[in-house]
Amino acid sequence: MSTPAPSPSDHDQRLIEHFLDQLWAERGLARSSLSSYGADLRGLAGWLRKQSSSLEQADQRLLLGYLSDRLTQGSKPRSGARLVSTLRQFYGWRARENLGTPDPAADLSPPKLPRALPKALTEGEVEALLAAPDISEPLGLRDKAMIELLYASGLRVSELVGLPAVSLSLAQGVARILGKGNKERLVPLGDEAQHWIEQYLADSRPLILGRRVSPSLFVTQRGEAMTRQAFWALIKRHAQTAGIVRHISPHTLRHSFATHLLNHGADLRVVQLLLGHSDLSTTQIYTMVAREALKKLHLEHHPRG
Repeated sequence: MSTPAPSPSDHDQRLIEHFLDQLWAERGLARSSLSSYGADLRGLAGWLRKQSSSLEQADQRLLLGYLSDRLTQGSKPRSGARLVSTLRQFYGWRARENLGTPDPAADLSPPKLPRALPKALTEGEVEALLAAPDISEPLGLRDKAMIELLYASGLRVSELVGLPAVSLSLAQGVARILGKGNKERLVPLGDEAQHWIEQYLADSRPLILGRRVSPSLFVTQRGEAMTRQAFWALIKRHAQTAGIVRHISPHTLRHSFATHLLNHGADLRVVQLLLGHSDLSTTQIYTMVAREALKKLHLEHHPRG
């Protein structure tokens, strides 16, 4: 059994914190992303300390040694790819901050990852999920409005639970979304989602809040903003009610939103804008999902499939 690497030196720890502060200020990354960057760098710094080195002294040979060590210990390709990305960003930042400083991570290449197709629900499964909440109850009506909005707009779960009430324009039927990197976009609500949001605002949210006040659109029984974890749990509960036996998450509805739009003839660039993707290649994976679905239908129903 290998002995754990020591903790980073105080100097390396301060360097990591400074990098994370700069990263947050420049790109506005989510806390979960910053936490992942910090964990990667602390792991490297501890390993380097064991080699009598540090983040500032590391060269490409040492970085490759650390990557190799991680691989030997069973690190998965996706974790390795994220680690390489972290190292390239950290050492690229350090080279820019200190002109003339060598960048030992500049030539590191991430391991190739198998491209997994996102799992989308069928339109029938989505209809069953949307019908699952008990709309006679205030919390059920809230859940119904949230799931309708998620499927109608393709929001990320963090965007959904963090949506302020003032971001809605019911008169125009749109929501102003603050996405990754603090980039704003307008998404249409759709008639059905807007109807349920209006019902929730009129009949449910006041009962859930009571005398409390919250800037958040979707609130819990405690009068607080819905969390990602709580929404994940209610999606799983409603999926069971709907008879959906496979594993789903809030992100499954985002995948379903994009896949169903493309299946019904939507333009890829429109889907890109709605999803808030900065790169069209990220959106193009949904065209592969649509093609796979067509192949499956052909095999099942064509006489020469």
